[in-house]
Amino acid sequence: MSTIYYTEEHEWLAVEGDIGTCGITEFAQEQLGDIVYVELPEVGRAVAQNDEIAVVESVKAASELYAPVSGEVTESNDGLADDPAKVNADAMGAGWFFKLKISDPSELENLMDGTAYAALVAGQG
Repeated sequence: MSTIYYTEEHEWLAVEGDIGTCGITEFAQEQLGDIVYVELPEVGRAVAQNDEIAVVESVKAASELYAPVSGEVTESNDGLADDPAKVNADAMGAGWFFKLKISDPSELENLMDGTAYAALVAGQG
């Protein structure tokens, strides 16, 4: 069972053990509209919390994704290169962007839980 955390930049991080799977939230994909391109991080890349790590482009805008926590990228969702619309179809599932091995679990305390994130989104609606 994973625990899901959220950032103020509308990224989600599902944590299982020391591995976090990251993507953008339903709210983010709705705001962006049709996703046409995703640039993913290379496996093995080390990142610090809040480093720019990926890019998502839609018909409306391009947005950077930031690393929710520090760690090393262990996997990228290469299927998004061929089918970036997966992000629109299933942002919190098949549309995940990358996985990373979390190097500092205490950084999770800087993220929001589902209740806090729902309140953030409600304030932006």
